Parts: sequence; C-alpha cells; structure tokens
Amino acid sequence: MPRIESVTVFCGSSLGASARYESAVREFGARLAEAGIRTVYGGGRSGLMGALADAALAAGGEVVGIIPSFLHHREVAHDGLTEMHVVSSMHERKQLMFDLSDAACALPGGPGTLDETIEFVTWRQLRLHDRAMVILDTDGYWAGLRSLMGRIVDHGFAGPDVHDFFEYTATPEEAVAALSRATAPARREDGARL
Repeated sequence: MPRIESVTVFCGSSLGASARYESAVREFGARLAEAGIRTVYGGGRSGLMGALADAALAAGGEVVGIIPSFLHHREVAHDGLTEMHVVSSMHERKQLMFDLSDAACALPGGPGTLDETIEFVTWRQLRLHDRAMVILDTDGYWAGLRSLMGRIVDHGFAGPDVHDFFEYTATPEEAVAALSRATAPARREDGARL
C-alpha cells in the first residue's frame, strides 16, 4: 500500500483563545515534516495557519500554500513557502488543495475550517474519493462536530458509515501516526490523484 506523501491541513487564520492550539499546531507541523509528509494549506501567514507553515518549514518540511488572489492582495500570504499557488476563488482553492493532497487533517479553526472539513467529508460521502480525514481534537475542540455527526446519523440524514470518514486524535503525535497509516489514493498514468 502506498503511503501518503502530502496532507491538506485546515486550520484557523487566527490563534484562537487557547495557547494550547498554537502549541499543538506547531508540534503537528514539525512532526509532519519529520515524517516526510508535505503540508498543503491555505497559504496564510497569520494565526494557526502561519504557525503551522513556520513549524513545518523550520523542521525541514515542504509547505505548499494555496491562496485566493483577493487575500493575496491584502498581504496575508506567507512569503517563505516551498511553493505558492494564487487562485481566483475560494472554490478553486479548495479544489486545488484536494488535488495536491493524499489526505486531510482538521485542526482548530473557525467557519472556514469547518466549511473545508465538511466539504471534504461530503465529497467522500458522495464517493468522489476515499481519502483519510484526521481530526486533531486539541482539548476537545471538535467535540461539537462529533456530536453533530452522531445527530445527523441518528436522524437519518447519513448512514452510520459516515463515522468511519473521520479519525479523531488527541495529540499531534497521534494525528501524524494516523496519517502515516493512511493509504494514498490511486493515481492515473500522468501521476494525478484519483
């Protein structure tokens, strides 16, 4: 089974209310780099996004940013990444983040992080992919999502297999271990992920 080479990471553009979030994100970024897993993320330099990129880069990792032009022009883009893609819309950003990665991981964040996470899961429910989704549940941040997914299943809006689409982890070490166990998606002859 081929191992994953890259992971899209969804996280906040602010630091959040707890210093534990930044600490966990920095450790996660460094551990991804040490595991040889390339980080694909939203391309920002502030908040948890910036902390993730800085930590992965400092540990010798590759970091690919994908940012819409309207945010790039507001000077929120990280200028020290391995690679930066400037796209025309948020929709194009999400698609390219998906195309460039073998799996996804959600860290603490706001509505944008939730949107990206849910869309990734929706695409899986529609059988558009079978990639792993890991949740780094620092201090129980994602407990509400776990509860909501249970309610969605209980009320008949999704089958119980939707619970298998997520792997909840409590620490950066557990999150990277889960990603390291994940199987990479199949590839076409041109190398593109299916």
